Amino acid sequence: MSSPSFTPEIEVKVLDKRLNDWGLPTYQSEMAAAIDLHACIDAPMQIEPQAKAVLIPSGLALYMNNPHVAAVILPRSGLGHKHGLVLGNGTGLIDPDYTAQIFVSVWNRNPAGNDPIVIQPGERIAQMMFLPVIRPNLSVVEEFSGETARGGGGFGSTGSK
Repeated sequence: MSSPSFTPEIEVKVLDKRLNDWGLPTYQSEMAAAIDLHACIDAPMQIEPQAKAVLIPSGLALYMNNPHVAAVILPRSGLGHKHGLVLGNGTGLIDPDYTAQIFVSVWNRNPAGNDPIVIQPGERIAQMMFLPVIRPNLSVVEEFSGETARGGGGFGSTGSK
């Protein structure tokens, strides 16, 4: 297997020293696509069903310094599917020029009346993936320079005949 052709250097600042015990940013397997983020909280936190989303500190900050790299925060599969803990904003985007602490927006999607989800200090609550960013030059035009077979066909237009 050849090594990847795009391996940028990203600086990680550990803001919460408890991560030295809980787990510094690392890939959990040889082919893992993302690193886990821990809840850097001081006490267990209850997330009530259908309540407002809550921001949880990750204890990390990044210095990407590259306009062609960004990070996204994604839910951990088991927490969302089995327990109902999802991201309050669906997917979090960390722009390459953001250098402060990364926070994870969490939300309990379970119906009202269910038990709260309790997040423990150090619990792995989300994952962060780095992605290449394409920054095209945008040209404002009156008419497009070409046509496609689909044209302006909208939602579902490619699957119906």
